[in-house]
Amino acid sequence: MLRRVGFIGLAYVLLLVLSLMILLPLGWMVTVALKPDGEPVFTLPPQWFPTEHWEWANFGRALLDPARPFLRYTINTLIIVGGEVVGTLFSCSLVAYAFARLRFRGRDFLFSVLIITMLIPWQVLMIPQFLMFFKIGWYGTFLPLIVPAFFGNAFFVFLIRQYMRTIPRELELAARVDGCNYFQVFWHIVLPLCKPVLAVCVVFVFLGGWNDLLGPLIYLDSNQKFTVAIGMANMVTRAEPNLNLLMAANLIMMIPAVLLYFFAQEKLIGGIASVGLKG
Repeated sequence: MLRRVGFIGLAYVLLLVLSLMILLPLGWMVTVALKPDGEPVFTLPPQWFPTEHWEWANFGRALLDPARPFLRYTINTLIIVGGEVVGTLFSCSLVAYAFARLRFRGRDFLFSVLIITMLIPWQVLMIPQFLMFFKIGWYGTFLPLIVPAFFGNAFFVFLIRQYMRTIPRELELAARVDGCNYFQVFWHIVLPLCKPVLAVCVVFVFLGGWNDLLGPLIYLDSNQKFTVAIGMANMVTRAEPNLNLLMAANLIMMIPAVLLYFFAQEKLIGGIASVGLKG
């Protein structure tokens, strides 16, 4: 018994040490963000607390800086990411339902072609897409970053399709007997049971869009339309960046992703088959 308690205690100590190691960079970011202008950042030994006072105004300065309006950048990024999330869930769930439940000639072949497209890197399509969007007048707008999401994504179609195949068909047959058509079965029966996999897609799409630098850098042409990724890159590439404002902006930009995780973590956990049976 004592040996078991000792092993459990040792495990908790190791977990605590590892947690502190993971949180160490975050603590350093908070320390730098609260330092006044002109106070040295890189010191030996490291200075974990400001010598004079805590400069809480750095967070407001980082958000409302006229040269780099991070508040505006945040709104722009949320608009783009919101459109990508809606478009991905709408298009990928419909296509996945067709591949998972409907029977039609060439289904398996078309699904194989869809999977093969995952091997094509985005950089190969970058120039043709830019020329197409430029010619139709979408350059300098959010449309090239949002509209492609409404045409599906092979990875998310595969993910949702594999999830839907595990849902018992008896639920759909019962709905068909009650007079539901295919779309009603999809909307009222299958889609509510797919909340866990849809939550995974939302997290992936949100994080991908939130951290995307290359896409907005190609299509956006004005400071008022930039995203947080471009704003952070502009701050980092300055000759003498204000590290306290840079760290303050970093911490603020982490908040949406952290909140998304805490709100979605319950949906990320759960068995596929058990969810289908509980419906």
